[in-house]
Amino acid sequence: MRRLAFVLIASVAAACSSPPPDLYTLAAQPGPVVHGTARSVELRRFGLAAYLDRPEIVRSSAAYRLQVTTTERWGEPLGKMLGRVFAEDLVERMPDTAVFNETGAVSTQPDKVVAVDVQRFDADASGEVVLLAQVAVRPADDTRPAEARTLRIAARPGGKSVADQVAAMSRALAQLADTVAGILARP
Repeated sequence: MRRLAFVLIASVAAACSSPPPDLYTLAAQPGPVVHGTARSVELRRFGLAAYLDRPEIVRSSAAYRLQVTTTERWGEPLGKMLGRVFAEDLVERMPDTAVFNETGAVSTQPDKVVAVDVQRFDADASGEVVLLAQVAVRPADDTRPAEARTLRIAARPGGKSVADQVAAMSRALAQLADTVAGILARP
């Protein structure tokens, strides 16, 4: 009787468990190399719209409604991942410049400081990934005002899967790095 009860409880528990989630990460993308005057650049912690600050991947925020995945998640907090991958993208574009995150273990006195605030990073009604971000680049010594811009970058996914969307998000983040590297290359 005990054995039967144990088997019954184990069967019910197994039926109620869900499969582990699929984990995704953004990836750095190759880009054009630029040479600038900054020897070191500090990236401030990314600002992130609250609706994106979740482990689940936001597929879309079209028509006043969020579409969020249920079994696909980010492999790390999105804000930290954005900072890590964006730093990799900048290193790819500026190989002569040391790029480090403000919250990382390594730091030095930077020549320039970059701040990014992500206001949107999901698919629109047509399925195109939209990255809307405010960017500010300033000298570390605060002698001149920051150059600030609002950028809207779009990338079309290759298909309808979450992996396709994440790949398009990686490309959009790389395009943001292209623009920021261009700003950093100016004296």
